[in-house]
Order: sequence, then structure tokens, then C-alpha cells
Amino acid sequence: MEKCDTLIVGARVIDGTGTAIERDVAVRDGRIVAIEAPGALSDWQADETFDARGKVLAPGFIDVHTHDDTHVIRSPQMMPKITQGVTTVIVGNCGISASPVTLKGDPPDPMNLLGDAAAFKYPTFAAYIDAVNVARPSVNVGALIGHTALRNNHMDRLDRAASDDEVAGMRAQLEEALDNGTLGLSSGLAYGSAFNAPPEEVQALAEPLAKADTLYTTHMRTEFDAILDAMDEAYRVGRHARVPVVISHLKCAGPSNWGRSVEVLKSIETTCEGQPIGCDCYPYNRSSSTLDLKQVTGDIDITITWSTPHPEMAGKLIREVAMNGA
Repeated sequence: MEKCDTLIVGARVIDGTGTAIERDVAVRDGRIVAIEAPGALSDWQADETFDARGKVLAPGFIDVHTHDDTHVIRSPQMMPKITQGVTTVIVGNCGISASPVTLKGDPPDPMNLLGDAAAFKYPTFAAYIDAVNVARPSVNVGALIGHTALRNNHMDRLDRAASDDEVAGMRAQLEEALDNGTLGLSSGLAYGSAFNAPPEEVQALAEPLAKADTLYTTHMRTEFDAILDAMDEAYRVGRHARVPVVISHLKCAGPSNWGRSVEVLKSIETTCEGQPIGCDCYPYNRSSSTLDLKQVTGDIDITITWSTPHPEMAGKLIREVAMNGA
């Protein structure tokens, strides 16, 4: 008689092909060992059996673009993700990561998305791994290292290019993280804290990635009118470093670019013929970021979700604030 730890009976199994088929599923030692038609596993002995008739069974979802770096430690239950079926989160996106970080004051924008200065306790990636292991979050955690986080550690100000010595310091920290299992390097070149980093700075920093079989992912320099140029820059980094490139939250931002998805996707498809390129996107027609005055053009509504100096502004439109003179 076959044995398993868990037997799930009569579930509608989502198999990745767009169909849902009723199946029985057996799990042993944390792995699926059998997927069969209803009743085919009736002679299996299971420690626990779940009647899943009328319910859907799917693999745990991987949320590839999150800023849960400190949340997985502060709130390891991770209920907002677990309740949506997410079992793995990728942190450290958009050039901002909780490690390796040594602050000189308050975290620069947009690193403050991860928390205040007290949240940045991890001067090395190894220290961050230890903290995650102690917290034991209910999701798996894969981590990228942020370009902006590295710049913060080695530069006196972020509105300029890094020197050769500063790039060398950043590379040393990145290599420590690669030795300890990071998934790769992320950048957030659209933000003021990294916008003045030239392509050569990112290319030099990305050079150790290939040896570790990792990747480069980027919140590109722009997602507005010059999006194709920004995509070409990302491709060049990948070619220089000989690693796959992932374009974060691919979109055509701003009303003047709506409808350009065909040429943007064509750029990826064409480039994929010569190098590995991917992207992620979110399934809604909104975006979220820290406030960038260059994007306050008046042609789209911008909602304030939170403000530290003016918490009373949460939930208001910027045009409402402006009209009221607040």
C-alpha cells in the first residue's frame, strides 16, 4: 500500500494550460508524488486527507516583484500574500534592498519604502539571510541586491556618477551577496538616487553576475516617451555582463504612450532572438511610487496613499491638495 503525508481529494487542479481538471493529489515529504483521476488513490494511506471537492488547487504563486524585504521579518505570517496563494516572494527590486545597507542618516528615496532607518539592520547579505532564517516567514524568500542600496553605502551623495573606487566597493559587497546566494542585481534608474548613474557604472557593477549564474533586473531609466531607449540600455547591460535581463513592471507610462505596447513587446521579442530577455507586469492599470514632480503633469490623477509630514493627506488627489492650497 502506498503511503503519503497528505491526500487531497477531488480538487479542481490548475495545471498551467488554462484548464481545471478534477484530480486527487498525494504529497509526501513536501513534494507531490501522484496526481490521478478521482478515486484512483483511494487505497493510499495518508496521515491527513482533505476533501477539496468544489475547491481549486494550484501551485503556490511566486510574486516576482515585491518590496517585502523587511516585511518578511517584521510580519513573518505574511497574511496579505498567503491569503492570495502566494508562497514565494522576490525582494530587492527597483534598486532598493534591505541589505547590504549602512545608512548615514535617513534612508534615501525610494529606500524609505522599506521602512525608516531602524529597519535597515543588515550591513551584509549574510546578516539579512540570518534574520530571515530566524523570523521563519511563511513564504519562501528570494532576494536581489539593489544598485541604489550599494550606492548609498559608498557615495557621499547620489546625484552623480560613482567613481571607479566607489564602483569597486559596490562590487565587493555584491560579490559577498553572490557568494551567499542572492538572485542577482536590481536597478532603479528612474529614481533621483540612481538617475545620474551612467550605463557604464551599471555595466561594471553587473560584471560578476555571470559567474554566479544570476540575472539583472531593472526599473528602467524611463517608462515614458523614451522607453525604447531605456530598454536598449537594459539590453546592453545584459550583453555586457552576459546575463539574462528582466524588465520590471513593463508598461507604457503616461497618456502620450498609451497604445505603444505593440512596439514595446516587439522590441523584447526581437531582442530575445539574440539574448535572454524577460519582463514582469502587474495586472491592473495603475502604478505606485514615491512622489516624482516630473510625473505631476496634470493629465492623470495622482492619489496620495501616505505622507509622513502630512498624514491627513492620505487618500486625496494631488489636484485637490493644490486647489485647497494645502
